[in-house]
Amino acid sequence: MSTDLDTDTAAAHAIFQSYDGMEGLSADTIALPAQPRPTVWRAFFFQIYSGLLVAVTIALAATWLSQQYRSPVMLFALPFGMTFHFLHEDGRCVPGIEFSSKAVLRVGVALLEARITATQILELGGMPIATVLGGIISTIALGAFVARRLGLSRSFGVLSGGAVGICGASAALAIASVLPRTVESERDTILTVVTVTVLSTIAMIAYPLFVTAIGLDHIHAGIFLGGTIHDVAQVVGAGYLISPQTGDVATYVKLLRVTMLLPVVFTIAFVVSRRAKVGQSSAKVRLPLFLVGFAVLVALNSLGLLPKVASDAANEVSRWSLVTAIAALGMKTSFKDLAAVGWRPIALMVLETVWIAAVTLIAVMFAY
Repeated sequence: MSTDLDTDTAAAHAIFQSYDGMEGLSADTIALPAQPRPTVWRAFFFQIYSGLLVAVTIALAATWLSQQYRSPVMLFALPFGMTFHFLHEDGRCVPGIEFSSKAVLRVGVALLEARITATQILELGGMPIATVLGGIISTIALGAFVARRLGLSRSFGVLSGGAVGICGASAALAIASVLPRTVESERDTILTVVTVTVLSTIAMIAYPLFVTAIGLDHIHAGIFLGGTIHDVAQVVGAGYLISPQTGDVATYVKLLRVTMLLPVVFTIAFVVSRRAKVGQSSAKVRLPLFLVGFAVLVALNSLGLLPKVASDAANEVSRWSLVTAIAALGMKTSFKDLAAVGWRPIALMVLETVWIAAVTLIAVMFAY
């Protein structure tokens, strides 16, 4: 059974049987003195601290640069991580990088919903909810359908469609964590995060100009922006660029899309589990623990049982966890791997972005 410390290319990392591999030493040639048996937690920390420390350091650097240059933090964390890809090739950092890209990722996703309540969603009314549901479902379906026609895997279509339809990089990471693992899984996740972040940044600049040009009022503009732009930060920036009212509406609509991450990821996990166990009479669906935490936080916040200080702390931990996981995923991917994928995945995500924008615009102009 694999763990959060297992590398996805274990055969290529036999050298890690000795932690002295980074220094060019071999367990066969160096006789280490006997050491007292450490506790389980101490041994675990010794395994992960090097790689985890590198991932956190990259996250700190990326966050500082994003604040200085007012750019999405993911656009810094990913390429920075990829420049340290050699650390995932050999050395004692490998277990910590694997831990950061898996366990830390799930912590970040689980804490993502600490800011959302059921009341906020219900206040939007029926039509925005229907618009969001239609946009998400149709975008994921479009991705799965077109991906096969472009010679891509259906998993990539679901991954990219979910990222575009729900909440960008965060959705990509959450969905990737429950999809079947293949040789291309890590590369596909990185490519999706990079592309969806770039498209979201472009939308943040272009969409406010577009809704102003076609004459949408503040409420309808907010629904369009919240229903189409991929990442939460870009939605907030685009909405408040027009007016405070537009910003408020856009934020709530976007939070509704983020809420859909729970049922979407659970559905994908259910389908994957059922397909993996076809023909087994004792097939059971295991609910990922991070989804349980995801749902519990929404319930607690909706009932008013989650203090604001706890909610703010959870959001901060979630943000840092996701950036750290992105840095780790970057270290697991090389520029050569990304260059090899060609134009088809990017074309698919552009099509998905145009699709959800068209669906939302039609709903805004004709259904409200």
